[in-house]
Amino acid sequence: MTADVRHLYVHLPFCAHRCGYCDFVTVVGHGDSHHTYIDALVRELELERHVLREPLETLFLGGGTPTFTAADELARLLARLPAAEEVTVEANPETVTPELAATLRTAGVTRVSVGAQSFQPGLLETLERRATPDAIRGAVYGLRDASFDNISLDLIYGIPGQGASDLDADMAEAIALEPDHISWYELEAKPGTRFTHRHGDELAAQAEAMEGYFERVVEGLSAAGYRWYETANFCRAAPLAGGRDLRARHNLAYWLGRDYLGLGIGAVSTVGAQRWRNRPNLGRYLAALAGGHRPPREVEDVAAEVRVRERLMLGLRLDEPVELRDVDGVVDARALRRLERFGLVERRNGSVTLTHRGRFVGGAVTADLLA
Repeated sequence: MTADVRHLYVHLPFCAHRCGYCDFVTVVGHGDSHHTYIDALVRELELERHVLREPLETLFLGGGTPTFTAADELARLLARLPAAEEVTVEANPETVTPELAATLRTAGVTRVSVGAQSFQPGLLETLERRATPDAIRGAVYGLRDASFDNISLDLIYGIPGQGASDLDADMAEAIALEPDHISWYELEAKPGTRFTHRHGDELAAQAEAMEGYFERVVEGLSAAGYRWYETANFCRAAPLAGGRDLRARHNLAYWLGRDYLGLGIGAVSTVGAQRWRNRPNLGRYLAALAGGHRPPREVEDVAAEVRVRERLMLGLRLDEPVELRDVDGVVDARALRRLERFGLVERRNGSVTLTHRGRFVGGAVTADLLA
């Protein structure tokens, strides 16, 4: 493999508590494993570094709760990772202290993504979140005090018990904090989790309201000057951002079909025609790397046609066109003409994009387009 990968994801799985709706790879407790896990990440990096072209474009530390990792260990990891133009760290609000904010800034972090989810105490309790609304506000203020000028907020709609007025209140709270970026996701509770057992009837009722919530979020954030650049993501439009492009560059790499390397338990990598996923077992991961071996992983060959189909599916989530030459052979020409007539897609200068109306039913439109 040639050294051409410029996007690196690092998974830090440690959490104080596993929220009922969460299906990410997380580890509760194991405070005595933070040092050993950072050692293992550094060893895995050295085993895979040959695929990276440095300096990187993006580095993303996700979780879990990266900022629940012991602060000295987090700083040690950041010091050992390659330099990148954009360095993002995910943070839960209750973990953001002035000391942590200063540590991240000193370590070269350029962007922090704060997991707010909601500002309503009852909804936070339903989600089993530890943060209070004041903690969310305090986290943003603390990061601003540490000179961070690229802060993102993550929020959720479709929470059991949530109504339109709650959504509007969350939107007002979020906008008042003037984050540079907002991700607002539909709640996806996996079947069989304790969350679905506890809130199944309410989740079913919320499913009918999802489309209306989605439109409400898009309209409200657009009116506040945010660019709806991806299905669930918004950034301050360039005139309000001093001309800066505040899209999440790391996630943008995924949506544009770029190669990326993932480190840590459960992390996924896509490099050329191969995709692999580290198995989500902490003990086996630590043991393998302590012995100088790659961690246990599942590896698959990714056919060129699969990469092209993914390029179309992910690219159409964006507000920018997909070049038809880049997705040659996977677009159904008859479906494309039909969707144009319905005003759901638009062709221009050899490219295709969803219309504003089409973006609200993007999944269905994309499925129809695929040959």
